Amino acid sequence: MSEVELSRDGGVALCTLNRPDARNALSPELMDQLAGMLEELDADDEVRCMVIAGSDEVFAAGADVRALSERSFAESLNHPSGSFWKRIASCRKPLIAAVSGFALGGGCELALACDIIVASETAEFGQPEITLGIIPGGGGSQRLARTVGKHQAMELVLTGRRFSAAEAQQMGVVNKVTKKKEWLEAALELAGAIARRPPIAVRLAKQAVLTAGDTGLSAGLEAERRLFELAMATEDRVEGMQAFLEKRRPEFRGR
Repeated sequence: MSEVELSRDGGVALCTLNRPDARNALSPELMDQLAGMLEELDADDEVRCMVIAGSDEVFAAGADVRALSERSFAESLNHPSGSFWKRIASCRKPLIAAVSGFALGGGCELALACDIIVASETAEFGQPEITLGIIPGGGGSQRLARTVGKHQAMELVLTGRRFSAAEAQQMGVVNKVTKKKEWLEAALELAGAIARRPPIAVRLAKQAVLTAGDTGLSAGLEAERRLFELAMATEDRVEGMQAFLEKRRPEFRGR
């Protein structure tokens, strides 16, 4: 049985984590399957936005603690999780995390690695690694600090406490909170809206926003200007502006 299931609808691809007996723990096999799937979708011109989801009960409960307890220092240095997070971060197309239930440890980090998070009111987030004598290793401390600020991130990482979807939204971690059973539909609806936008401009816009977290303002403004100029050179830009002037729906072709 595949540990990640794929379905597609138009320009939207849905990757569903499928380890129900292990609460979608991020095994090496699941990580490799998910990263490989996203890389293939990222290279597919027909796909314009990807959604990562779990089940109603759990998005992903993080690492397999039993396996983690048996891992040696040498094995940690060469574990596939090291490359997994880089592969996720290298996706050029937008990633949406559709979260219901638990998103803990690596599960929380997977959601944070996405560009947008849609969560059920039942969702619980957390970086509980400190309670196991370790720290986040998939970007949790870094992405939380950049999202919620130093002091909030410090409390969450040092205590390992869980926080609700409502608190996550208040802190700016989650974009949208839905009622039970509506989380996946809302995430796919948002993905569909993004998929209808010009794909080159979407990729450039994602790159521009990510640059803001990696550089100072001056360098960020310069990078944004270069990306804007690239967007101006596309056929989609001509089509989008012409459609606006003619008061019709644009037909973006990714050129």
